[in-house]
Amino acid sequence: MTTHQRPDENTLGVMLGRRGKNGPPGVAKALRQASERGATLGTGYLGVGAGVLATIEALYGLSMFASRWQEYPNVLIGVGAWLIYLAAVVAALITLSVLGDRMPSWVFAIFLGALTLVVLLDFIAIWPLHNIGGYATSSISAGFGLLVVVTVRAAREVLVAAGALALGFVAAILSNTPLNAVTVPTQLSAVALAALPAVLGVLVVGGFRRMVQQELDRVLVQSTVTAPRFAVGMLASEELARLDLAAEELLDSVATGRIDLPLDPKTASVAASLATELRLHLIEGRRETWLFHAVTESEMLGKAVTLTDKSSLAGLLDPAQRDGLLSAAWLLVSDTAKPSVARTVQLSLGPIGMRNPAQTGNKINVPIVITTTEVPRNRVDPATWESIRKVGRYSDSTQNSSLRVDIECLVDNPAEQ
Repeated sequence: MTTHQRPDENTLGVMLGRRGKNGPPGVAKALRQASERGATLGTGYLGVGAGVLATIEALYGLSMFASRWQEYPNVLIGVGAWLIYLAAVVAALITLSVLGDRMPSWVFAIFLGALTLVVLLDFIAIWPLHNIGGYATSSISAGFGLLVVVTVRAAREVLVAAGALALGFVAAILSNTPLNAVTVPTQLSAVALAALPAVLGVLVVGGFRRMVQQELDRVLVQSTVTAPRFAVGMLASEELARLDLAAEELLDSVATGRIDLPLDPKTASVAASLATELRLHLIEGRRETWLFHAVTESEMLGKAVTLTDKSSLAGLLDPAQRDGLLSAAWLLVSDTAKPSVARTVQLSLGPIGMRNPAQTGNKINVPIVITTTEVPRNRVDPATWESIRKVGRYSDSTQNSSLRVDIECLVDNPAEQ
């Protein structure tokens, strides 16, 4: 790995260093803070779908309750359970609409309390029938009611609530219902219908958010293919703007006489700090290539890709070659055929080779070696080879059951430009 300093946070706002800890929120930090306010990045639409699903199940549960009206020993308790459930769901939807897809913790606690009361009343209403799974209606709907909040509350909170509901059903069934070959399937179905919707909702929302974050990360990283050979990182412009504003305010204060010369020790220390930070940014911009920023500032590539480019040769690649190399790294890392296996990619550039006599024009050869782990050749997506082909002529081999690709990348000779 090159010895350049890594950024303080990546494209998704994950903190990697100390400088951003007490600093002002940048672009990535703003994205992180926005995601904490509620259902963002399209998950609100998933919430609408979950609400529709809960409504359909509630209509089915009401129809089942109405069809067995005469069998209930105390039908008023069952009616009360349904009224509380409908009121809780409607109140939750109104809250989300008013607050903008956000549910405070105290509202969530009240919502869970209402669902708990629904389950208790439903169990009381059907307890004398000695068939919890066969007659449960509003208590099963309570499990679907958790789908309403699956996009606005933490996954662990929803899973804990679903687990508590499942345990409540199991305890009630074991205490009340005789278990035999006829009743067991019905009881298991009731437990599954009550608990699984929330679990599946958490999985769907989590997968959707991961997909959106990955695509957002890739879009931001892809912007580096048109950057200069040496440049500051994607997230540095926000900090540079902050430093520039602070320097302008200090100079303006001196020019207008609000701050007297010579500067007092505290103001002088602030000025020295600004100058040091600006100088560091200027130095970094002259020694870090687009590929270094693309790898180190990416949430996904930063964890799986190791870059060795001591001579900063990545800056010599044209935009098409950059796009091909970056896409190949993404495809090699992001294949989820075996999610439990951690894939890694090593990118090594240089040293510069002799010009290929068969080529015409001012070209030099930049050797690029891609070495992988846990990436068998027969699992490589065809699009990966197409991306590598954009970089240059290549040859591949198998090394320790993983893929190794040697690329002959021809670039313009900077000495002859």
